[in-house]
Formats: sequence, C-alpha cells, structure tokens
Amino acid sequence: MGKKQRAFRRTKKLKKIVRILVSSLLMILLLIIAVGGKVLYDVKGTTDAAYESVARTQKAKPIDLKHKEPFSVLLLGVDTGALGRTEQGRSDTIMVATVNPTTEQTTLVSLPRDTYAEIVGQGSFDKINHAYAFGGTAMTIATVEKLLDIPINYYVTINMEGIESLVDAVGGIEVSNPFAFTYEETEFPIGLQHLNGSNALKYVRMRYDDPEGDYGRQARQRQVIEGIMKRTVSIRGLSGYQEILASLGDNIKTDIRFKDAESLIRNYRGAFSKVESEQAKGEGFMQDDISYQRILPDELARIQGLLKKQLAK
Repeated sequence: MGKKQRAFRRTKKLKKIVRILVSSLLMILLLIIAVGGKVLYDVKGTTDAAYESVARTQKAKPIDLKHKEPFSVLLLGVDTGALGRTEQGRSDTIMVATVNPTTEQTTLVSLPRDTYAEIVGQGSFDKINHAYAFGGTAMTIATVEKLLDIPINYYVTINMEGIESLVDAVGGIEVSNPFAFTYEETEFPIGLQHLNGSNALKYVRMRYDDPEGDYGRQARQRQVIEGIMKRTVSIRGLSGYQEILASLGDNIKTDIRFKDAESLIRNYRGAFSKVESEQAKGEGFMQDDISYQRILPDELARIQGLLKKQLAK
C-alpha cells in the first residue's frame, strides 16, 4: 500500500471519528482527547498535558468504560484568559452531560451561571459559578453534585481564550444573529455573519443587552459551538486537525485519561450520536441587591430525574 493511500485511509478514518464526536458541545470538548488519542501518537504530550486530576470531597465510583457503563461529565467554560484576564476567573458556562451506551443517548443539561446554590466547602449559598472562583474545578464538582444529587465521574474545562483560538484555527465561523447589538466597540448586525476568534468571544460574552438575558447568551454560545462543529468536519487532512488541537493547548483540562479516550470511541459511538439538550430554568430574585436564579423544586426534581435515569444501567 502506497503512502498516499495509507494517508487517505488514515484521514478517512479520522474524519469518521470526528463526525461522531463533534455532534454536541461534549464532543467539541472531548476533541482534544478523542481525536488526539487516535491521531497524535507522535505528539502524545499534547493529550497528556490536558490531563489533570482534582481532589474530590466524595469520590465517584470508578467507571468501567470497557463494559459500557453510563457516566457523567461536568463541562465548564471558564473565563480565565479571556479578554486579557489572568486571575482564576469564574465558570462562564456550566453543563452536565450523562452518557448511556445502553439507551444510546447523551443528555446535556445547561445550568444558569446565576443559579442560587450551596457552595460546598465554602459554607455559604451563592451563585453557582462562584464555586470555580472560590475553589476551582474541585469545588465546582462538589457543588454540582450537591445540587443535582448525582455523582460527577469526569470533568472537562476549556477557558474562553481556547474558544477564541479554536475559532481562528478553523478559519472563522458563521452565525445568524437574532438582533443587532454592539459589544466591546464591535457591532454585530442582525442576520448571517462571519466571525473570527476575537469577535466570536465577544458574541458569546454579551449578556445585558439580550432581551432573554443569560438564556439568550447561552443560545449564542450554542451557535458558536455549532459553527465550530460545521467547520471542523469540513477540514481536510491531518494538518488541519493538528492545528485545531495545537490551538487548544493549555486551554483544556480533563481527568479523562488518554487510554480511556479509545474506549469512548469504541464503546460509546451510539450514545454520542444522539444528544438531547435540556435547559434548567430558574426564577429570578434579588438578595442584597444581587440578582440570582432559583431553580424551583419541581424543575430541580425534573432535571435530577432526567440525569439519574440516564445514569441507571
């Protein structure tokens, strides 16, 4: 078999894997692990550098990925590094994904960043995104576990600077803006437009001029992720994927090990290909002149039930 034929077959196999894994935000965040694990053996350090374990207040039961056990992943988009920030930052985006290979479904739940919740380890109630500022990923995991009453088996974080780099790495993206606005001296007209990394980051950060508030902002975040997905699957050749992975670099952290990524690819394809998205809805209230979102008991029970059902064998 010639070099060109081998390269073609390798690229074809890669693109098939990528199309499976980038069907949702979960797949985008796992791209550094799953794609890197199959393609970048020669630069395995890129993937190894993303691995970072965190101390757990309650250790989740080990998951046997080879035997297709369902699992949960906490997905955090953090604002460290965005727009010149160097401090710890907060979790700008908080999502929980449950993956069940038996039902062949992934359930992706978005939590409002202003959710009023007990910050585990801090001894107080506050906005849920403050957990990351107080205690990083470990405190956020404990806080989300307490709120949703489920174990968090894995986490993946990407800082917002990584989103900016990723958009530039795929050559920019297209979004359809539902209303015109200006943010950080950049105008975003209504309708279809092409965004580079810097403008995409501004597009997802604007919040206060959105008539739907943070919920509208989360919708724009999903637009950007979908734009990245479309561009990613259209890129040809290994060099394109290497550039994408290199663009993420230090911006991705996860406790999914390199060896586990291969099990995810082999055993969870069906679940990754069917993604059901849910938005936990809160009710706004003011306390000490600060705005919060309270997830009422019925809504919280609904979200908990969805996730627990997915984690059952």
